[in-house]
Amino acid sequence: MSDHNYHGQHDAGRRGGGRGRRIGCAAVVLAVLAGGGYVGYTKLSGPDRDVTAATERVREFLDAWAADAAAEAGRVTDSPEAASSLVESVMTNLGPERTVIRVDEAGVSESEAGVTVPFEVSMSIPEAGELEYASRATAVEREGEWLVDFDSPVVHPDLESGQTLALKTVGARGTILDADGEELTAASLTGTVDDGGRGVSGLQARYEEELTRGLTNTRSVVIVDRESNDIASYVTETESRNGEDIRTTIDPRVQQAAALALEEIGDKRGAIVAIDPTDGDILAAASRPGGMNRAFEGAYPPGSTFKVVTSTALLKSGMAPDTVVECPKFARVNGQTFENQDQFTLPEGSTFRDSFAHSCNTFFVDNREKVSGTALREAAGHYGVGAVWDVGAATYDGSVPDPETDNELAASTIGQGRLLASPLVMASVAATVKEGSFKQPVLVPDQVEDAHSAPPLPADVAASLRAMMRATVTEGAGKALSGIPGEPHAKTGTAEYGDAVPPATHAWMIGYQGTSDIAWSVLIEDGGSGGKDAGPVAAAFLRGLD
Repeated sequence: MSDHNYHGQHDAGRRGGGRGRRIGCAAVVLAVLAGGGYVGYTKLSGPDRDVTAATERVREFLDAWAADAAAEAGRVTDSPEAASSLVESVMTNLGPERTVIRVDEAGVSESEAGVTVPFEVSMSIPEAGELEYASRATAVEREGEWLVDFDSPVVHPDLESGQTLALKTVGARGTILDADGEELTAASLTGTVDDGGRGVSGLQARYEEELTRGLTNTRSVVIVDRESNDIASYVTETESRNGEDIRTTIDPRVQQAAALALEEIGDKRGAIVAIDPTDGDILAAASRPGGMNRAFEGAYPPGSTFKVVTSTALLKSGMAPDTVVECPKFARVNGQTFENQDQFTLPEGSTFRDSFAHSCNTFFVDNREKVSGTALREAAGHYGVGAVWDVGAATYDGSVPDPETDNELAASTIGQGRLLASPLVMASVAATVKEGSFKQPVLVPDQVEDAHSAPPLPADVAASLRAMMRATVTEGAGKALSGIPGEPHAKTGTAEYGDAVPPATHAWMIGYQGTSDIAWSVLIEDGGSGGKDAGPVAAAFLRGLD
């Protein structure tokens, strides 16, 4: 225990007389050290010496108690184990920052039972304030030695055998709430609180100040049973005050659908994010397994889901969805070969829309010159990718670095190279297509001060993207959503990463519902193919919304 100040009023003595009388305060002179020790005192002879010795023994007990030296306190009593155990229990439970115990010299008295020494206890207890009370201890002579006659009321007059002092929290930490005002149980979002009641991760850590605001001095001192910890009575009463609640935009119905859909991936890692395109409210953010908030903070190559952004640049350059294009088996750039998944090709006469729907890598690589310079980065700007977002939680907001080589530009067109995004970012890309303009995602509206804004998509570009994303479901790589109610629009993605040969891949699917205000993204780490593996998880999520 730190910073214990403990004192005794050591100017005790007596004016004279026999047993049964109260002891005056002038017969013993003590020099008091700053820490409560004694330089010396004037001893009296006869009965007075006995009273002085008895009083001194009580002081030794009190000084050890105030210094949080339970074993030393117990050694000067007639019940060492019981005394040290109770003193240790009280000091541990209350955790006082300062303890001062003063002997009432004028009240010292002797009787046939022994020498009784009254004293006053003052403790400064964090979150409970000042605790002050009076008690008394009697010293008895045992075989020529004075010892404190110990029982529980010595430590506090209201204590009974088997009881101790403790703290009870009367104010509660604020609660993180969902959009319906109920407690939010998405662990990867809310984070954790340590044994001391302090937030150490997630929203619990970010909003520690708000969640605990007003909780100062919100603990009462109580008497409890040492075995059951049941409260017997209150020593102090403190007004109950709770911390502030933090309300999020999470829709419990959507969150549950996302969590259940992620069970489809087994022991793999993944995330699902859902957003309301009209205002950016985050409706769901599920990560599997718990712990890291992959939904918000994961940084992954987006793979072909980024073709939505590349297509934005192509559309702005003048290309139309029905423009006839080629989708060969291979595309070669300075000796580097790019190919389509399973080396598929599209027949002659296929269009830009077909290449988008089937996710033809070679088409995008071969048309990289149309998105060179700042065109790709400017297209990403419509979606807020790479900006700084104020969501109300920690997020990774994507990165779209300018390509340094022609090969890097080629890789960037298909969401590879140095491009990175989170599931939140890619859900927002789908939401922006649905709405026609970027609405920065928001999780804790009351805490958002500087939401990012972005230029809206040109109306014709947005309309073309919507048609191409719908074609992905009806005739392309997103057929896993075929037959799902709500007119789903989607884009698949298979993102290579690492140095393995062949490379490992993350599986992506992003999209939105044409008949309702919800956009979403699905990511499965090391998950295989976007259409084959992420598609069924997306389908399970959308079915779960019904």
